[in-house]
Amino acid sequence: MAEPPADGRAGIDAMLVRRLIATQFPQWSGLPVTPVEIDGWDNRTYRLGEDMTVRLPTAAGYVPAVAKENEWLPRLAPALPVAVPPILGMGAPGEGYPFPWSVRGWLHGETADRGRIDDMSQFAVSVAGFIRALQQCDTAGAPPAGEHSFYRGTSPAHYDQETRRCLTALADRVDVPRSTAIWDAALNAEWYGAPVWFHGDIASGNLLVADGQLTAVLDFGTSGIGDPACDLVIAWTMFTGASRQAFRDSVDHDEATWARARGWALWKALLVLAETIDTNPERAAATQRVINEILAE
Repeated sequence: MAEPPADGRAGIDAMLVRRLIATQFPQWSGLPVTPVEIDGWDNRTYRLGEDMTVRLPTAAGYVPAVAKENEWLPRLAPALPVAVPPILGMGAPGEGYPFPWSVRGWLHGETADRGRIDDMSQFAVSVAGFIRALQQCDTAGAPPAGEHSFYRGTSPAHYDQETRRCLTALADRVDVPRSTAIWDAALNAEWYGAPVWFHGDIASGNLLVADGQLTAVLDFGTSGIGDPACDLVIAWTMFTGASRQAFRDSVDHDEATWARARGWALWKALLVLAETIDTNPERAAATQRVINEILAE
């Protein structure tokens, strides 16, 4: 069967994965290797047989996540209410590929989107339940927020200059005074709590559902311990109306944390809009809707 046209991004393709498996995990060398239907950006993921995946970073900046996830996912998994990727092996650079990589168990389910979920409020409560359970996990020895988490878990102030550049560039597209007020409020709402575990990228693409129910959470590459506000961004990117209120009530954070969360959501949406407004009208329109939701509160 011919490989899908997308195969080969970041210099990674199925042939490379087959060679890596053959040399480092020969017990699995006879299994088929195929790109997954929906792939992320930070890593390339391939299905290995029926029950495994191979996950390879696409650039050096994403490499710290490999060892972090391999160490911490097995330790976090027992305390979480849904499945997380099981770690089956850690690969080394080889065959011309320069980074460490991992083999994981395949998790069944479909990427979460509104069309696959009958009761969005119930789903919002289940996502909030996962976040609460994660925040209650033991933090002893866990990685503090920083470069490895792309500064999720720290103050959104790390992205202050970038956010203000985006506001200047998008002056004719967004309400700059209102956006600036929301951003300033996020910077002023400092985090004083003890560090807790955060995922760092709670988004529909990292949530799996079956029969409309949350069954798994993927991609802990930006996880760590620190301020949990970054995990609330889904309130605007996926939830709205009653489901947003259900999420907010269930996750149970104070107003300062919500102010920082709104800042995180605004930063990312402004950045995506600035990057796509002239190249990807469909994504830009979807991002504009997110910004409108943020500004409407």
